[in-house]
Amino acid sequence: MTELYPSPSPSTGLSRRSTLLAGGGSALLLGLGLTGCRSAVSESSSAPQETGAGAKPQRGGILNLAINADFTPALLFAQSGQSLQQRLIYNTLTRYDDDLTPKPELATSWTYAEDGRSITLKLRDDVTFHDGRSFTADDVIFAVKNLQNPVRAAQLRSTAATITGFEKRGDHELVLKLAHRVNNLFDLFEFMIITDEKTVEDAVTGKKLIGTGPFRLKKWSPGSGLSLTRNDSYWLPDRPYLDGVELRVIPQADALISSLRSGQSQLSFGVPGKSLSVIKSDPKLKITNYDTGAGAIYLGVNTTVAPLSDKTVRQALAWAIDRDRLLAQTLGGYGLASAAPWPKSSPAFSEAHRTHYTHNPGKARELLKSAGHSKLELPLLHIGLPGETAIAESIQYDLKQIGVHVTLEPTDGATAQKKLISQEMPALWTMGHGFAQVQPSTLAVSAYPFNEAKNTSKYRSTTYTKVVQEAWTKPGTNAAEANALHEKISGILLDEAFIIDLVVRGQVQVNADRLHGVALNKFSYLNLDDAYLV
Repeated sequence: MTELYPSPSPSTGLSRRSTLLAGGGSALLLGLGLTGCRSAVSESSSAPQETGAGAKPQRGGILNLAINADFTPALLFAQSGQSLQQRLIYNTLTRYDDDLTPKPELATSWTYAEDGRSITLKLRDDVTFHDGRSFTADDVIFAVKNLQNPVRAAQLRSTAATITGFEKRGDHELVLKLAHRVNNLFDLFEFMIITDEKTVEDAVTGKKLIGTGPFRLKKWSPGSGLSLTRNDSYWLPDRPYLDGVELRVIPQADALISSLRSGQSQLSFGVPGKSLSVIKSDPKLKITNYDTGAGAIYLGVNTTVAPLSDKTVRQALAWAIDRDRLLAQTLGGYGLASAAPWPKSSPAFSEAHRTHYTHNPGKARELLKSAGHSKLELPLLHIGLPGETAIAESIQYDLKQIGVHVTLEPTDGATAQKKLISQEMPALWTMGHGFAQVQPSTLAVSAYPFNEAKNTSKYRSTTYTKVVQEAWTKPGTNAAEANALHEKISGILLDEAFIIDLVVRGQVQVNADRLHGVALNKFSYLNLDDAYLV
């Protein structure tokens, strides 16, 4: 029997844009030469090189993973600075390969309607949650509605909100009804973790994390990290190989490096670029540089704070930053200096956009003078970790050269993220953003700094909104038209400079040479299905 499940109406608090826009343009997603889905660093494969290709997988062992920031349960359904545990505990519907082609995970196949207004998903029928309950279509329905809930602060809520109805065809087939076509639906499927409805409120407080993933939560110790144990009922045969994973918080770079070199930790993604030279000299450690990167470092500008309401002043700040020095000195050269948010793997990437702003303090001073300013005093919020502090200090130095004196405001990561979401940032802040690594439209409808309807900079523009919405909902059969829209979005971002991109970070993995089979999804969820220790 077919059952129809209506989604929330606009009166439930979803934005006007969220209820109007949707659809299913897979042609744009798959047909525009996408070659990666996180920020590009090199021209090599975005997958890490396999270590010890001839090694035979071995069962057993505990993997110790060194992280520099703790899990934040309240941000479980948002992209935060630490999302590695997502794919360890939970699964997603699909996952991209290196060419941004969606591959099955909990969804085994999918079919779009001809008009792009619905998609039919066939689901695995052999999956159970950690508590033994069977996974069904109802869990997908809940996952979508959960992200539609404004309380969850999910960046892809706009895309989730375009799903306006659910038609169940038994327990393992589901039709998602779409208000309008969108071209980033598979971004949502890769981002959206499938969690247990009955314990979701316990999940966002860290008490219970019940999913269908390869590992179960054993214990979360706030400030110390997560302890995970093997899920013996995992749906993937004979996986995982590991008995467990310990995610250990080590915020200090020296201690983190010592942990890796001593063998106490076998994996980390948190080694600062400038510290990697120490790692290179250790024959027992391997460095893997994912060419799709780890998001971008940017300078955020609150456009409601005078004189930052004047785009001439914002452009002056953009000309003042020495991106090449920032890359070399604070990131050890791992990344790409860029004035635009796009990695090289993105169809929106352009060398002209990347170099639109170069280091030109003379021009920056001229722009400030033309706007009636020779000296400014402004606060600059940053995350209080060593690597982020070094970035803030580099920005502080460059701005000082043009007469802009900033006072650093170190802030813990969780507080900074909450301020970002609630639009409570001071005049300036520096953090990292993602979402440029997947569909270009996703950045402008999902990432808090760029969201056309409600961004942290409090920048509003009917022109920006119109272009973004068109790029998001266009069917995607014409590559030239899509690229023209990407060009318009980039032009607005560069001209208005309410977000000033600086460097696309390198996604650098450091692991012991006895660890094999590590992978990341496009939202930096760690996949250890095939990982093993020898």
